[in-house]
Amino acid sequence: MARELAPHEKIERSLITKFRSEIWHPFIDAVAKYELISEGDRIAVCISGGKDSFCMAKLIQELTRHGRFPFEAVYLVMDPGYNEENRRLIEENAALLRIPVQIFHSDIFRVANSQERSPCYLCAKMRRGWLYSKARELGCTKIALGHHFNDVIETTVMSMFYSSELRAMMPKLHSDNFEGMELIRPMYEVREDDIISWMNYNHLRFLRCACRFTEETADSRNGGSKRAETKALIRELMKETPDLDQSIFNSIHSVCLDTMPGWKEGGRTHTFLERYDRK
Repeated sequence: MARELAPHEKIERSLITKFRSEIWHPFIDAVAKYELISEGDRIAVCISGGKDSFCMAKLIQELTRHGRFPFEAVYLVMDPGYNEENRRLIEENAALLRIPVQIFHSDIFRVANSQERSPCYLCAKMRRGWLYSKARELGCTKIALGHHFNDVIETTVMSMFYSSELRAMMPKLHSDNFEGMELIRPMYEVREDDIISWMNYNHLRFLRCACRFTEETADSRNGGSKRAETKALIRELMKETPDLDQSIFNSIHSVCLDTMPGWKEGGRTHTFLERYDRK
């Protein structure tokens, strides 16, 4: 008689069975296509407590067990000043999912929330710095973040609408401030709706945004952030054009510089006039 699977085993199994096409295959495809993980890597898997980072942690955990080559993963949780309830939820989910997290403290919320204007940019920058520092301390050369397919296309659209530039979210990049360190995004091709489906299928409850600033602002309560607006706009447009999200994603892989009057490379601004007469 077959042994009944433990709760964490059922959750793990669902990633490579029920959600094989929606989550596991896109994850494996991104890891291979963008060369995100190599043999012998020691990766700091950064867990914020939300659905995306926990899903990424389980995917990487499965890959360490069943992948084609050996590598190590260290599961990091930075506590930037969570309240007791949020901290407990992260610890309970880590125990349920059998993820051996290492939790360390910072004072990011206290510093960021002291700013008069929205502290989100400062908070994100400080988080990354702390994570890089801790990862290096633990002998890691890469940090993995849980950004997914929808983050990629929303960032692309937001850069056009609100920053007056075409800027994408890269699947990996070298750190400017921590030599020899890389940031990777293994869920680059995994859609958010599929992560939500996996979460609901397994009756999981994860942390949403634990930031005290967003908890207290009306914009957050009403979903009024620019990213929320962009997400809603894309969903509305997809009612008429279902493949619109994929088209946006494909577009950042097929930039036609010959049709661009200007672009930036290596911090320098270029114009089509530099090579116009060469033809």
